[in-house]
Amino acid sequence: MRKILIVLFVLPCLLTSQNYVDIIRIGYGETFNNTYVDTTGNTNVSSLEADITFPVVLNKKHALITGFNFSRNELQLIPNGEHTSLSSTVLKLGLASTFNEKWSSTLVLLPKIASDYEKITSDDFYFGGLALLKLQKTEQLKYRFGIYATSEAYGLFTTPIIGWYYLSKNSKFEMDVSLPIVADISYHFGKTSVGIDYYGIGRSFRLYGDSQDSEAYVDLSSLEFAAYFEYGLLQKSVLLRAKIGYSSNNFEVYTTDDTIDLGLSAFSFGDDRTQLNPDLNGGAYFKFEAIYRFHISSEKEK
Repeated sequence: MRKILIVLFVLPCLLTSQNYVDIIRIGYGETFNNTYVDTTGNTNVSSLEADITFPVVLNKKHALITGFNFSRNELQLIPNGEHTSLSSTVLKLGLASTFNEKWSSTLVLLPKIASDYEKITSDDFYFGGLALLKLQKTEQLKYRFGIYATSEAYGLFTTPIIGWYYLSKNSKFEMDVSLPIVADISYHFGKTSVGIDYYGIGRSFRLYGDSQDSEAYVDLSSLEFAAYFEYGLLQKSVLLRAKIGYSSNNFEVYTTDDTIDLGLSAFSFGDDRTQLNPDLNGGAYFKFEAIYRFHISSEKEK
């Protein structure tokens, strides 16, 4: 098994700027007592996520990226309504390339199926992609520039990505930032770490319920801010992370023919949609994550 992993991770910077790759990440979170805007009632929002990434080396400069991501959210879309489960399955297929000591790139196709999974039709398939260009500025600092785009139930969404990865010389202070999507700042004390992170995501899901055809969809916009405590096992190859923070999950329901012209980062163009359910206020949330991390540099030394 070790020999297989050595072959798979010969190339640095396949998916990230770090000297490690998170192969498996599983998380469960709960946001408590989200109240509805301008009406009575509240709902909890539970979320389950599983992400697997598996790179395969093609030659000395290129590697194939494979994997998938599954997520499920459960809540009441309307006060005193039935609980609705919204699920998304994303396949990952891409190419990571190293051009020289400074420049590398990652191109990934991200087709997905997203709905309440009461029924799956061709309308539930969406296509997206990610393109990143990375510059190794110094041994401790790497910049990344890119773009993410995807089709959604409401139309086309795209956002530029600007970020960096920094690790101090003593390997204690770490910053991993890709705005406007994710940011993670942490400080390490041997097996334990403390940090703060941010995660912003937008997704859509078709709604079927008991009907044969989808007449509505959910537009999810989520911003999560958290502090976390992390404990590492097996030379920090297995990480257990507990988070507590604030989440603003908003699940907006629209009819399937009510769309926008273009979503660009935080802006929507041609958005004159009529929302069918009340907005949700944010709330405190707790999340637990388990991560299997492969350390590239340590395996090279061995």
